[in-house]
Amino acid sequence: MFINNHTSGEGMNKVRFGIIGFGGFAERSIAPAIRASRNAELIAIQKRDRAAASEKAAALSIPLSFSTVGELVRHPEVDAIYIASANSAHYSETLAAAAAGKHVIVEKPMAMNADESAEMISACKKAGVQLMVAHMLRFSPLLVRMKEMIRNGEIGESISASSGFMYNAGLSQRKWLFDRAIAGGGPVYDIGVHCIDTLRFLLDDEVTDVSAILQPLPTSARTEETGLVTLRFSKGIAASVYSSFRAPFRRTFIEVVGTKGMLRAFQFTTVQTTVQLIREYESPEGRIDSVVEEISIPNLYITQIEKFAESILEGKISPISGVEGLRNQEILDRVFDSRR
Repeated sequence: MFINNHTSGEGMNKVRFGIIGFGGFAERSIAPAIRASRNAELIAIQKRDRAAASEKAAALSIPLSFSTVGELVRHPEVDAIYIASANSAHYSETLAAAAAGKHVIVEKPMAMNADESAEMISACKKAGVQLMVAHMLRFSPLLVRMKEMIRNGEIGESISASSGFMYNAGLSQRKWLFDRAIAGGGPVYDIGVHCIDTLRFLLDDEVTDVSAILQPLPTSARTEETGLVTLRFSKGIAASVYSSFRAPFRRTFIEVVGTKGMLRAFQFTTVQTTVQLIREYESPEGRIDSVVEEISIPNLYITQIEKFAESILEGKISPISGVEGLRNQEILDRVFDSRR
């Protein structure tokens, strides 16, 4: 049901995007990515304040601006929606976009709970539109390389894994991050979900058991500030995910331990940079040796937009389907169910 006569200078069809929830993140990362993509263009934004939406659109030379989601999704020139709003709005905005026949890419976490995620998948399927969850790290050459090495047995049989993501959320413009009614959860929802999805991707396996330590314990009004989640995968691999809003600076890490060695990388969530992938192993002489690969990371925001647009234009399956978001959401639900 996708028809688009907009073409680039090379004759390629382009998917025309509108962004819902046009705040600092969308302005810094998503809007430039859409504009830099070979098969997409940005034609509309939505902010709740009509004057602010109009002013921002004019400043950035974006043709259309709206103050309501309904106006944006019903506009006939918009083909696809990027949902960059607060977590609590993802569900209703996805349903509104699907009902209007628009393709949807939604930020993580996909929703507030697994039930909402399942309904979002169902609504998009019924409407015949694509649904993608913005776990852009799956496109990272670093993680693709790590997955390849694990699959090829370069560290033997995987036995454990860990990942962490931390930063000072007090510096964030998203003041709702600590409001459980809007955020759903604290760092586990906001950044821990990236670690969870990355582990599922690298290990190519699903989680069977979940437990967590959350500090302080979340209430109906306030989220946790730090979380330690332990996961058991179906193949028996044990994993941990640490996330925090109280770190003095931004830091991420990923590690997989095998029977013949281990893989490790820091700052694995960064883009447009070079990251070191470290493989450690025991030499025949009994030494602990290491091999370091320098891996260049492109702008993954551009990659995810181009991949999503490609799936629309060519009628392919969304590269990171709603089902992946649902699986992550089920884990998040179990984290907070275990603390009730």
